[in-house]
Amino acid sequence: MKTRFIFLILPEVHLLDLAGADQVLSEAIDFGTGFEIVYCSCASTLQTSAGLGLGPLRHFSDISYRAGDYIIIPGSRIKYITSDTFKRHTDVFEWLNTAYQNGVHLVSICVGAFVLAEAGLLDGKNCTTHFQLTQQLKHQYPAAQVQENVLFVSEGTLHTSAGIASGIDLMLHILEQLTDSFMAHQVARELVVYNRRAGHTEQLGPHFLYRNHIHSGIHKVQDYIVTNISKKLYLSELAELANMSERHFTRLFRKEIGITVNAYINKIRVERLKTLLLHPDLSKQHLAEQVGLKSYKQAERLLNSKG
Repeated sequence: MKTRFIFLILPEVHLLDLAGADQVLSEAIDFGTGFEIVYCSCASTLQTSAGLGLGPLRHFSDISYRAGDYIIIPGSRIKYITSDTFKRHTDVFEWLNTAYQNGVHLVSICVGAFVLAEAGLLDGKNCTTHFQLTQQLKHQYPAAQVQENVLFVSEGTLHTSAGIASGIDLMLHILEQLTDSFMAHQVARELVVYNRRAGHTEQLGPHFLYRNHIHSGIHKVQDYIVTNISKKLYLSELAELANMSERHFTRLFRKEIGITVNAYINKIRVERLKTLLLHPDLSKQHLAEQVGLKSYKQAERLLNSKG
């Protein structure tokens, strides 16, 4: 069964809050993930905060879901979300509560956290929202454990993010949890979001950690290493790919990303090995070959290395 991502699009929605999260999922679907995207609202037609009309949209009460699905609430204009007009939609809050009780993940982008809070779902829960609105969220919903200076917070099946860009970070994080780090890397690369950021204290994987530079030649080599990690990688070929001499390439690579070519290759190997080890049916020799090594002893040494 496909994992279903249900966008609850509310009046005055911010287009980028909607589009950023949606694009992560759309790219993942193009890469072959078993996802399905559904759109719904509390009205058949609505206007976005930019004045663009959307519709027709299915009513949220007509949408089916299963445990493990996701309901995503993109942010809308704060004036509307905190208005009595919106708060009268008690059926929306009841629907969200029922979904949560049935094991559905609830995801808010930016001001969407106020919707979850109004539904009582953030009481006693760690959460966040846009940095300009954290104090307002705390004041209006004192039972919510609002976190400052974080990009996103995941607590169980509740996920809240700070804003547009951090909404993309959160969706990449969710994508990685549902698939693997390589899939998240592929999608981030398509979106040109190389240096993916973590929400709290989570470590960044090597697919993202060493992307905070703008040298296209080095990016090209990094992409090649990631997608060809099962092959024997020769320095001469990598330098040629970057259109540089070996000497210039090795110096520039270290300057741009902070570690040597060989160290980067090994970090990608370790990351891939960790993913492969989740499949106990794979032989040790096969594991080694999948990361370009001759024996599993070499793989073990890499896994146990502190470098």
